[in-house]
Amino acid sequence: MTNDLIAKAAIDRRLAEIVTPVIEDLGYELVRIRLMSGKSTTLQIMADKPNGGIEVDDCAEISNAVSAALDVEDPIIDAYALEVSSPGIDRPLTRMKDFEMFEGYEAKLETAETVGGRRRFKGELAGTEDDEVLINIEDQGQTVTVGLKFDWLSDAKLVLTDELIKEMLRQRKEAGTLNEDAFDEIETEESEEEKK
Repeated sequence: MTNDLIAKAAIDRRLAEIVTPVIEDLGYELVRIRLMSGKSTTLQIMADKPNGGIEVDDCAEISNAVSAALDVEDPIIDAYALEVSSPGIDRPLTRMKDFEMFEGYEAKLETAETVGGRRRFKGELAGTEDDEVLINIEDQGQTVTVGLKFDWLSDAKLVLTDELIKEMLRQRKEAGTLNEDAFDEIETEESEEEKK
């Protein structure tokens, strides 16, 4: 089941139903999907490898496969541009495992409802416990650990810190994929309607 962090709006959820199997068949995971409407319509898909480290070529592969699936299903009425990207360094946290993987790093969490008089929490991720995400926050000069139910979260992302950048560079060096230009590459493809 897709949660609010991955797909918020009803159309995003419908699109997630179509693209998730396509992305997973290729060996990737859907991190987030958003249909953005403004002067033009853009479908933004953020994907990653199960252990991280998605590259530009991977984004192109996902873009081609998703494009083909969407042409068949045709759920988007208007002409749109498809953007497939990596989550980037200050990535959104959309799955329970993200909160475990990035334990010890700084994050900003937002809840849909007020919890203990607030909706925004900024601090160090402290892992998970059952269905809760744990975060260490400063409260009146004290560090306290707050447990927020995963289902309560409406937004969550890592904060760009020197420690996070160093760790990401170290991981990429270890994996032999250190190409700093590729961190936030976006593969854009026009839909059939836009080509006409």
